Amino acid sequence: MKRALITGITGQDGSYLAELLLEKGYEVHGLIRRSSTFNTSRIDQIYQDPHESGKRLFLHYGDLTDGVNLVNLIHQIQPDEVYNLGAMSHVKVSFEMPEYTASTDAVGTIRLLEAIRAAQLDCKFYQASTSEMFGATPPPQNEQTVFYPRSPYGAAKLYSHWVTVNYREAYDMFAVSGILFNHESPRRGETFVTRKITRAVARIKAGVQDELFLGNIDAIRDWGYAKEYVEGMWRMLQHDEPIDFVLATGTGTTVREFIEYSFAHAGLDWEQHVRYDERYERPTEVDALIGDPSKAHDLLGWKAETQTQQLAELMVDADIELLAGGGEHA
Repeated sequence: MKRALITGITGQDGSYLAELLLEKGYEVHGLIRRSSTFNTSRIDQIYQDPHESGKRLFLHYGDLTDGVNLVNLIHQIQPDEVYNLGAMSHVKVSFEMPEYTASTDAVGTIRLLEAIRAAQLDCKFYQASTSEMFGATPPPQNEQTVFYPRSPYGAAKLYSHWVTVNYREAYDMFAVSGILFNHESPRRGETFVTRKITRAVARIKAGVQDELFLGNIDAIRDWGYAKEYVEGMWRMLQHDEPIDFVLATGTGTTVREFIEYSFAHAGLDWEQHVRYDERYERPTEVDALIGDPSKAHDLLGWKAETQTQQLAELMVDADIELLAGGGEHA
């Protein structure tokens, strides 16, 4: 039985990846931060499962800012695969918390790589890189595109990306970076723009909210379905060689179009409800991110199946159902 460690297991990607690995027969260990309130809602269904999958999921308190704890956990767990998905992942917030973002997203990665190296483990390492590293570089972007990050988040992730390359070359580690373009789902955090939109649609449809305030709605992004993208992460670690890959749909969509898809699916006119608020503008904007996933398709057999309109509609349906079921209160 393979053993995997996932940092960020309580997040969107971490929860989907945990489900995937358990389905494949792995023993899964997850790193969670200590909190005064429970923050495990995305994985509670698995963790409380009395059947076999629930018995193969183990959670450990820890944080990417605590190197000693990471060393101890790596020694204790002895993982075959490590997926570093933990991060301060909100781009706008990274401008307000740049030092914390750097400590978690950049230095946190080298703490984890050093813990693996110190344990002398023959394990495979996956680093969650991001399309935000491309920033101001015009699309389409692939594995050879020049990086030009436009936020503390993008810059911190760029450090992690290159240090992963360095550990691969310096210590012969099977260490790869997955450069994932935007990927969403009903499990997306409520402060991220796609989920903010679909959640507002559900609330407006139910009559408990009337307006949605957003910043730049002309930005172009390449939006895919997170559940499909974690399959790509796993495939990268099953490949014969440690190679970095871009995962994307290859299609660009404006925030405005995502809004139109979401409101139309609920039978609403978005222009009656969406308002501009300059507080949601970033100090430096990333105008367009559109990925070229051809390498992943050719070498991994991976392809994004869910396009943006389908994604918006399934997220709206999920948020309407969540509100109707009392999972989210007015």
